[in-house]
This record gives sequence, structure tokens and C-alpha cells, in this order.
Amino acid sequence: MHPWYASELAGRIDELTFTSELLRGNPLGDPHERPLLVYTPPGYDDDPERRYPSVYVIQGYTGFVTMWRNRRAFRSSFPEEADEVFSRGDTPPAIVVYVDAWTAYGGSQFVDSPGTGAYHSYLCDEIVPYVDSRYRTLAAPEHRGIAGKSSGGFGAMITPMLRPDLFGGLATHAGDALYEACYIPEFPTAVRTLRDHDGDIFAWWEAFRGGAYSTDPNDDGRLAMLLGVAACFSTGPDGRPELPFDPRTAALVPDAWQRWLDWDPVRMAPHYADALRDLRAVWIDGGTKDEWFLDLGAEAFRDALVDVGVADDVVHFEQVEGATHATIDRQYAPALAWLANRLA
Repeated sequence: MHPWYASELAGRIDELTFTSELLRGNPLGDPHERPLLVYTPPGYDDDPERRYPSVYVIQGYTGFVTMWRNRRAFRSSFPEEADEVFSRGDTPPAIVVYVDAWTAYGGSQFVDSPGTGAYHSYLCDEIVPYVDSRYRTLAAPEHRGIAGKSSGGFGAMITPMLRPDLFGGLATHAGDALYEACYIPEFPTAVRTLRDHDGDIFAWWEAFRGGAYSTDPNDDGRLAMLLGVAACFSTGPDGRPELPFDPRTAALVPDAWQRWLDWDPVRMAPHYADALRDLRAVWIDGGTKDEWFLDLGAEAFRDALVDVGVADDVVHFEQVEGATHATIDRQYAPALAWLANRLA
């Protein structure tokens, strides 16, 4: 395969534009018209009576829907890998829906927030019914799954908890979980970067948006992520993000930090035990070299499922030896095939 040419697909991707009423007038002024990619598997057009399970794919932080077509050296893009899964003939065919939830801060965490907009409702109450109305889906939760990595993995964990009427399966790859392990270590380094901005993350944001970049691009990425997640999890009444740590000392701010913890899938699980026990497919993985220790979050989420009584035969759990946060994407295609088999 030549890296500069996309492979011809055995299935088809429809490139659509979706107009969201729920995102219209959102707090950040982000577009309410969003790209939507819908993949139909080989043979979809041959049998107009056949219906298919569906898997919704959501992106990680700073991701947007067209990035799914990116490829690295020696690797196909995810849509190409997904097409290969269904063209082999050993996996039940499924419709794959690529959803965009980008915000000006870099992401939405797929939750409804006064700081970003109604992205959870946009996904559940607009995109899902739209796809079901236009495509021959099996429109029931036992035939509908959701998958993602990192923040997308977080969205994949929480969405079936919150909406068991829609989603009966999930795949989470290095999804945000066990927040004391993945987030707290970021706070002291963020504070050191903020010293150049008198401890004011909004001063940094304005400088960053104006093209003033830190010496280490990782510093900017870290601050963007923390500001963006605060906009999703911990805002004031006016929607202004409130950091969960003191920007001069990194000491935790109890109220704001608790609001982050309330969105930790590990801590959410006991409150949504019935929804979790009803799932028919749960794929959980993490890389043993994940930079944010999300292999620990994966382990903790798996344990939380055991504690609430999710059956062992429903769960696929894997610690991927040597995988980093970036290279965990090798799991996308196997997880998609596993989900499709369970949801068919």
C-alpha cells in the first residue's frame, strides 16, 4: 500500500453534513453544522431488506472526524482497517458511524456542559435517530455499540451508563478513568508552565490562540487539555471553566475536583449498575506503557464492573504489552470485529 493513496473500500463511506439544533448557539460559538461519516459494509446495497448492527466511533481529545482518515507509516487508516474487518467475510457486517464532537478547546468529553454545549444530547438525541432514519440499522440497544480511545474511550464508557436505552455494547481503548492516576500528575507541571502567565490559564489561552507557543509543545497540549476538560466538568454558573487545582501551588480545589471525580467512570459504575449489567459486550484495554497510566484506569474499570455483577463472558479485558497511548490504536480493528459479533 502506498502511503499517499487511500485504498479502495469494499464498502462505502457517505460524507454527510448534520445540522444540530442542540449545538446551535453553543457557548464557544462552535459550528452547529458538523461532518458525519457513515460507513455501510460490503453488500449493503444488494439486499434492501437486511438490517445491520451499528457502532458509533468517537474521537480522543483534540480529535475531529476527518482525522480518522490519517495514517502513519506502515499502517492503514481506521476506516480502511474497518473495511478490511468486514470484507474478510468472517465478521458480521455492521454500519460504522464516525461522529464529530470538536470544540474550540479541543474536545467536549461527549457530555452536556454549560461551558461547551450539549454534546451528549447531540450524540444520543440527534445523531442516533438521524442514522436510524436514513440507514437500515437494527434500531435497538442490543444491536448498537460505541467505541473510542482516550477521551473517546471515556465517552464510550459513560454513554451506555447514561443511555442504556440506546447502547448495549462498548469498546474503550485507554479511556480516561481512575482520575487520581491520570490527571493529578499533570497538575504540578501545568502550574510551572503557568508561571509565565502569572498563574492565569486564560492569559495563557489568549496568548496561545494568538500564536505564542511554549518552548515545549507538550506544555501547551497539557494546558489545553486541562482547560478543556474543566470546561466540560467544572464550570461556574456562567459556564466559565474552573480548574480543579490551585494554579500557583497545584493544591486540589475540593469542590471542582469532586466534580471531576463525579465523571470518573470507575466511580460512576456503582451508580449505574443496572445499566452495566444489561450490556452484552464490553471491550476494555490499555497499554502497559501508556503515558497517562490509563492501563491502571482500564484495570480499575474492569474491577468496577466485576463489583457490580457484570458477567465475565460479557467482558474482554486486555493489557497490551508495550503499547503507548499512541500505539493502542492497534486494538481498533480487533475490538470492532469483536463488537460486531456480539451486537449482530
